[in-house]
Amino acid sequence: MRRVVITGLGTVNALGLDVATSYPRILAGENGVSVLDRFDTEGITAKIAAQVDWDPAEHGFDVKARRKLDPFTMWSLMASDEALRDAGLEDPRSTLPDETLERFGTIIGTGIGGITGVLEQHDVLKARGAHRVSPHFIPRIMPNAVSGQVAIRHGLMGTAFTTSSACASAGHAIGMAWRAIQWDECDIVVTGGAESAITPLAMAGFASAKALSTRNDAPHEACRPFDADRDGFVMGEGAGLLVLEEYERAKARGAKIYAEVKGYGSTDDAFHITAPKVDGLGPARAMSQALRHGKIDPTNVQYVNAHGTSTAYNDSIETTAIKRVFGDHAATLAVNSTKSMIGHLLGGATGVELLVTALAVANDEVHPTRNYTTPDPACDLDYVPGEARSMVVENALCNSLGFGGHNVSILIGKV
Repeated sequence: MRRVVITGLGTVNALGLDVATSYPRILAGENGVSVLDRFDTEGITAKIAAQVDWDPAEHGFDVKARRKLDPFTMWSLMASDEALRDAGLEDPRSTLPDETLERFGTIIGTGIGGITGVLEQHDVLKARGAHRVSPHFIPRIMPNAVSGQVAIRHGLMGTAFTTSSACASAGHAIGMAWRAIQWDECDIVVTGGAESAITPLAMAGFASAKALSTRNDAPHEACRPFDADRDGFVMGEGAGLLVLEEYERAKARGAKIYAEVKGYGSTDDAFHITAPKVDGLGPARAMSQALRHGKIDPTNVQYVNAHGTSTAYNDSIETTAIKRVFGDHAATLAVNSTKSMIGHLLGGATGVELLVTALAVANDEVHPTRNYTTPDPACDLDYVPGEARSMVVENALCNSLGFGGHNVSILIGKV
């Protein structure tokens, strides 16, 4: 099997519109959660979220573009620009021949897709009639708009599709990208995930399911993964994209390599549409698969970027799963949650979280879990409280657990 490495990173999230801005803030454990200010939250119990602060016009999206593109797609375009530029592949359509671009793929995940466009055009339909619904409506809101638009923007003519498996969407996308390169289908794949679900309907739905934190009077303290006082996740939004590349190609062109993608595991609990199974066997099997694919002994892993949602069940069950896989070694792992600062990006979560994990491997530094102050007996691992930690990270796992019982774990490490 061909080896696969990460050579480019790009992100849009609540702490910044690129890696250079957001990653230092993540390392510092800064807060990205605030009181919702873009719509009336009357009747919605959760009134906080990790919102992206941006002006579309400042990033090349005029009124005409905004009619055609949902935010999750616009953010993916921005992140893809950054990731390809970071990989030394800026403007591939103009600089590379078609036969090369035929080996460039685009596999991007989203859990919900263009819900903003759905709500806007539903209002148009009700108020002004069917004949006023936008001709751009369907291509704007379809989940695969994200992979299609990124491929079109950059001229990437290899395999291109979207994965949708709730909070595991980006994890599955990255796993498929890894396999596409391993199996000699592509040489490079732009992959990751995006989501823009901070809308009245989505917030109301998750709030009705009692999944969201209602610590509305203290948004900076609301997302607290693994903490005894956690009361639900905080909705986030944005995109996280990575450039995956065949190792020999990357080495030959002198590319900067952040980490090698060594393994991928994917399982399902086959138990409940929203609740994880309490024994933790599903995520444990995903982690074990990733380690087996990478031929890495559990004792050679130093760090786990956890799904860590700040919900009662997820955090305790994920802790159980980690202990199942690592045994006594689990106590020596650094385990953290990027969501504690930027909220839960749903289908885009793994994109940002694997990006952060790749930087941990490259720089030997692990960010803290924000708001971890009160230990929970059911969550008894080292969750990196307080501040970032300098430590050698030879190998790391990045976990994603989604509604539907989906479990994904991705193993990366130094080349």
